[in-house]
Amino acid sequence: MRLLALAAVVLLARAPAPALEVCGALNVTVTPGPVVDYLEGDNATLLCHVSQKRRKDSLLAVRWFFARSDSQEALMVKMTKLRVVQYYGNFSRSTYRQRLRLLEEQRGALYTLSVLTLRPADQGHYVCKVQEISKHRNKWTAWSNGSSETEMRVISLKTSEDSSFEKKKETWAFFEDLYVYAVLVCCVGILSVLLFTLTIICQSVFNKRKSRARHYLVKCPQNSSGETVTSVTSLAPLQPKKGKRRKEKADVPPAVPAKVPIAATFHKPKLLKPQRKVTLTKKQWFRKLSELA
Repeated sequence: MRLLALAAVVLLARAPAPALEVCGALNVTVTPGPVVDYLEGDNATLLCHVSQKRRKDSLLAVRWFFARSDSQEALMVKMTKLRVVQYYGNFSRSTYRQRLRLLEEQRGALYTLSVLTLRPADQGHYVCKVQEISKHRNKWTAWSNGSSETEMRVISLKTSEDSSFEKKKETWAFFEDLYVYAVLVCCVGILSVLLFTLTIICQSVFNKRKSRARHYLVKCPQNSSGETVTSVTSLAPLQPKKGKRRKEKADVPPAVPAKVPIAATFHKPKLLKPQRKVTLTKKQWFRKLSELA
């Protein structure tokens, strides 16, 4: 019995434990991602990082898949466990094979996929799938898998030029609107200044006309001779007098007599005859002078 128990323990120790080795998956990441933009004609490089291998003596098989938004995944290129690169489907044509490069940068850790001279048709999702393989009982067995993806967007030159032109157009439209608003504000300011100057000129002219002397005839009561006297007044603005104003007494009209005295005789004023200027000769001047002497 003891011998049988020892034999069973030895067999169990020698037997492999696949369940412990297959647990988990590879850690695979693709950079740059999750979205990367390239211009048409550029060269794109995608990196596939692999970590957490299960077995030291295992090999990695790397596959790159391509899928557009309206199509299924298609196998592009594969690096076998023996580091042989194989192309599949339409990507096996010479036009694609010259533009695709799959290299192993670090053994079992880093793989690069290069796409040269990008075209709009290269836009889509790129998926990196890695499989860990090793020999078990003279057979290649897959122990773990891992995958990661990124989206590549290819911007064509026409669309980039159109977008830049549209941006410039929008900026120019903004500046044009700003210029129009500035011109309108300046016009309103100039009009307001002109209106202000016109009002000042009109007020000054009106004040000058108002300040001019205007003469009016004012009738006064008759004097003793029966004549009417006229006085000249001006409508110039009166200056305020300093000091307290005295109350002026109201003019009381003279009492009207019952009978106006009439003169008995009215003497007519004597009128003097106008004298004529006489021009004297020299002889007459001498005679006058001699008479006066």
